[in-house]
Amino acid sequence: MQRRQLFSGAAALSAATLFPAWAQTTSTTAPDKSLPVIQVWKDPNCGCCQDWVNYLERDGFKVQVFDTGNTAVRQRLGLPVKYGSCHTALIGGYVVEGHVNAREIRRLLKEKPQAIGISVPGMPVGSPGMDGPDYGDRRDPYDVVLVLKDGSSRVYQSYFRS
Repeated sequence: MQRRQLFSGAAALSAATLFPAWAQTTSTTAPDKSLPVIQVWKDPNCGCCQDWVNYLERDGFKVQVFDTGNTAVRQRLGLPVKYGSCHTALIGGYVVEGHVNAREIRRLLKEKPQAIGISVPGMPVGSPGMDGPDYGDRRDPYDVVLVLKDGSSRVYQSYFRS
């Protein structure tokens, strides 16, 4: 069944600041029934990936986790490696790569752009899941990029830039 869900999502894929804005999302413990399930592939030993999953759940996402790593699924879903990070997710037919803010995932689902998905390449400190006590008050600037179907990208949202 997991395999069928993955291929179903891949088929849908081929068919179809200054202030930390992610902090503006509504926090809840009950899943938001208007959102599809987000499937996440990650390393079972990665703490920042689990922190990102916990962040999404606090924001009302229902998360299905696969502790099998993410390299193969990222490739299967067609996301170019240059946009890679430590975990890959699939929601509503879109790839969500790395420490993407819940606000931008909701925006993606609402706007439904012709794209592969969105990504926060690398692991920028200050992004959701990379913002725990180990990092102190450090907040590196980063972009959420919209990855287009031709493999190019454009900035979808910037964080911590003046």
